[in-house]
Amino acid sequence: MFTKILIANRGEIACRVIQTARKMGIKTVAVYSEADKDARHVSLADEAVNIGPAPSRESYLVADKIIAACKQTGAQAVHPGYGFLSENAGFAKRVEEEGIIFIGPKHYSIAAMGDKIESKKLAGTAGVNCIPGVNDAIETPEKAVEIAKGFGYPVMIKASAGGGGKGLRVAYNDKEALEGFTSCRNEARNSFGDDRVFIEKFVEEPRHIEIQLVGDSFGNVIYLNERECSIQRRHQKVIEEAPSPFISDATRKAMGEQAVALAKAVKYQSAGTVEFVVGKDQSFYFLEMNTRLQVEHPVTECITGLDLVELMIRVAAGEKLPLTQAEVKRDGWAIECRINAEDPFRNFLPSTGRLVRFAPPAQTMHQANVTDWYGVRVDTGVQDGGEIPMYYDSMIAKLIVHGKDRNDAIAKMREALNGFVIRGVSSNIPFQAALLAHPKFVAGNFNTGFIAEHYAKGFKAEDVPHDDSSFLVALAAFVRRKSRERATGITGQLPGYAVQAGSDYVVITLDAGGEHVYTPVNVTEIEGKSGSSRIKIGQECYDICSNSRLNDVVITGTVNGQPFTAQVERGANNVAIKNPLALRVQHNGTKIDAMVVSPRMAEMHKLMPHKAAPDMSRFVLSPMPGLLVDVAVQVGQKVQAGERVAVIEAMKMENVLFAAADGVVSKVVAAKGESLVVDQVIVEFA
Repeated sequence: MFTKILIANRGEIACRVIQTARKMGIKTVAVYSEADKDARHVSLADEAVNIGPAPSRESYLVADKIIAACKQTGAQAVHPGYGFLSENAGFAKRVEEEGIIFIGPKHYSIAAMGDKIESKKLAGTAGVNCIPGVNDAIETPEKAVEIAKGFGYPVMIKASAGGGGKGLRVAYNDKEALEGFTSCRNEARNSFGDDRVFIEKFVEEPRHIEIQLVGDSFGNVIYLNERECSIQRRHQKVIEEAPSPFISDATRKAMGEQAVALAKAVKYQSAGTVEFVVGKDQSFYFLEMNTRLQVEHPVTECITGLDLVELMIRVAAGEKLPLTQAEVKRDGWAIECRINAEDPFRNFLPSTGRLVRFAPPAQTMHQANVTDWYGVRVDTGVQDGGEIPMYYDSMIAKLIVHGKDRNDAIAKMREALNGFVIRGVSSNIPFQAALLAHPKFVAGNFNTGFIAEHYAKGFKAEDVPHDDSSFLVALAAFVRRKSRERATGITGQLPGYAVQAGSDYVVITLDAGGEHVYTPVNVTEIEGKSGSSRIKIGQECYDICSNSRLNDVVITGTVNGQPFTAQVERGANNVAIKNPLALRVQHNGTKIDAMVVSPRMAEMHKLMPHKAAPDMSRFVLSPMPGLLVDVAVQVGQKVQAGERVAVIEAMKMENVLFAAADGVVSKVVAAKGESLVVDQVIVEFA
């Protein structure tokens, strides 16, 4: 067995590998760019080596620097994680030639299956069902349109070296095919250094289901059940679960056996995943093989009780697989939510900056621990006070739950999301909460077009309807009343001016447009119950009991005997809350800002004029931090609504800004190559 391994990656996957290595008694070496010098994986590892500047093409993607770090530290093996160089056959071969063990498949397997074009050809030869398509690289956008017309729309444009949703577009007409081909090739070139692109027929209403497998150097290959990965946005997975609520045992077996046959055909060893598109009739077609560990591997670990990273290490060290196909378990139900640094209310634009507060929910399951199940696990590469840089992927953490069945897992996940505190950057937690509460998701009735269908016009606050919005009002009143009770005990108060807790309040639910809602409430103590109050709102009554401290962001307790987890934060403690007197209450993805005041103060508040937001329609503003890679207009140019104005790059994604209305450019304020902050002016119209 190895005594020291190097992890050629960053973030949560680097932390994940370190945890298993530590369990196995193996020393670890982290590599890091200048942007990651204070990152969590650096502090967790036994050693760390700086490999260059922040851009990945100058650090994490430079094979020579990785190999040099191995030699410098005496690392005997390299675990590539996922992304970066994990599916680079040339890198795997170089590592082997330098006498270092690559903890992954052999370079020839990566070359055979990691290339999306060649893998489709091999799969066809092996008798695996494949989607109709052109497997040869397409040279020009015009040729892409011609091919797409031949198949008939819709078509999928894919980068040969793509992965993680990068370098992938769906086109429904000639215009989308032309633009999609160009964007896809540019993304692939920037992310993977390989701009080859091919086209295949897009199967409508598909399910995206993948088979996890693992093989050893003795020719043994087993499949570890399936994962349902159909909840996707822009072809990037949002929620994954295992098993799938859709496929039958017969389909599972058939897909698993095909995946194993394909792996054996290329002498595959290590962990890998074969992805399939599955139709309504459970017919399935080979999509691609990922010759690496997957982001969503924890859900497989939950239902099988296996540590996939450990299996990868043991196989790489020359050991046989410790189990047969018949011994593979399928126990309970696991769900994973990807918690990303993005603002769902602003079209999921990337959100970068400092994590002012990062407090995941309490964990009962942990990485590398294969004995404790049926709980909550958090895989992350960040920590409280850390930085979310603009150079890498947007994922902050993976939240994983394991339940006895699917409904139990969904309930666990909703409560875990309620207790996940992230401040300083925006996250997609409200969106995750909305998905988990959607009736079709709960019923398991969805496909890869689920998000595009139900959130076609973007995601808005009203897309997260609370099943009892009055509870948020009651909770605000409860917290404010407890604060007033504490204030009554302050010593030295002037006679006649002492704080009175009172019972009658008005909860003012604040609205950005000035349409505030005023709700009278009555709050009284429940005799004999410490930390309890009865809140009456009209005819509704809420008995809330909580022993959480007033300065706790996460509030736990019971309401009418049922447990709840929510977040309550004072405006004075959070600059994101515009009113320092307000309380921000969050539960099940719904958020309100509320002031809890006396009835007289509420009357006065109604008389306050509303200050309208300034008119910024003449400006094109940066919606996010990022690099301005192109300005497509110049001073004096007449621009029509919908015309391309600028392109911003952040977190490996290109974001195109379009003109909202017709106009003439009066000033170009920002220059190409400039690093932008949120709401920075790029272009001004006359």
